[in-house]
Amino acid sequence: MLSLPSAVRVFLCLEPADMRRGFDGLAQMARDVVAQDPFSGHLFVFRSRRGDRLKILYWERGGLAIWYKRLEQGTFAFPRAEGRSLVVGPSDLALILEGIDLAQAARKKRYEKNATHAFFP
Repeated sequence: MLSLPSAVRVFLCLEPADMRRGFDGLAQMARDVVAQDPFSGHLFVFRSRRGDRLKILYWERGGLAIWYKRLEQGTFAFPRAEGRSLVVGPSDLALILEGIDLAQAARKKRYEKNATHAFFP
């Protein structure tokens, strides 16, 4: 079970990544492809060309960390979108890791608080 704070953003890199890349190479992809700071504390998710391998780069107290998963069978399904990257929520990342295709999943409407609905000044 994946448990992340709701403030953490998850950036999916929609371009395939060379899984031989390490900390510096993935951090550079986060800057160039995703256009975000890899030291921000957010998660940067990279998928191999075949789709059977996935790396997550994130900043953890004092240094960068990589989480790596290789599937023995099947692939990780990233959503299709325009552009080079996509922002998803932590729950969407958990679904991707479990093998659920977000394009096939039906999401029920939920309330989202925004500035026009604030009850406090």
